[in-house]
Amino acid sequence: MDPLTTAAANGLQASMDSIDMLANNIANASTAGFKADREFYSTYLAPELSGSQAAVGESPVVQRQWTDFSQGTLVPTNNPTDLALSGAGFFVVRGPNGPLYTRNGSFQMTSGGVLTSAEGYPVLSGGTPLQANSGSPITVQSNGTVLQDGNVVGQLDVVDFNDASKLARANGPYFQNSDPVANPTKPSQAAVYQGKVENSNAQAAESAAHLVGLLRHYEMLQRALRLGSEMNQQAIQDVARVGS
Repeated sequence: MDPLTTAAANGLQASMDSIDMLANNIANASTAGFKADREFYSTYLAPELSGSQAAVGESPVVQRQWTDFSQGTLVPTNNPTDLALSGAGFFVVRGPNGPLYTRNGSFQMTSGGVLTSAEGYPVLSGGTPLQANSGSPITVQSNGTVLQDGNVVGQLDVVDFNDASKLARANGPYFQNSDPVANPTKPSQAAVYQGKVENSNAQAAESAAHLVGLLRHYEMLQRALRLGSEMNQQAIQDVARVGS
């Protein structure tokens, strides 16, 4: 494959990866607590061209995606079971396969008095689901202490990680700890706000503008790929004509 076709093909793959990522960001632009993914580009030289291991070359690829954990805007809802975090940290819920970490505090109280996420995952307090009385409102202090009728019913598990980039995205606004040696720690600056939720930090307008640029770049690479194919075909025909 000639250099033009190789570069165009690799560029197309990188654009497709970025388009998928941006589409997910746009789809979750209104999901509370969602953290946007970004791309980190690098260049690549195939092992068969470098002679040994993969090396830096001239073909663009998305080397890896990274999650932007920057703070989203806190928006008042006046719903007492809506909670938001200011500062680094995550709420902990019990997922189907273990603990999940989230900034989405759009919680609700079940008829049995268990505080859960919108997906029905119990919110943890001391490693167990927070249990309260469904017939009485709760008050949540900034340190995560949960009161009901003036009595303490639990302490929300709010944790952080020394390197949040090691967290793996589960689904939507949820993350899971994929590193067995990376234990959660107690955040030093996190504060809980009751009656608020944190907006997604994925900006729909910014992502849409980026998506338009990527689509135009994708179309340009398609034309380059088609041109390279036509040039190769013409070269083959010319060689065949000379040899006949």
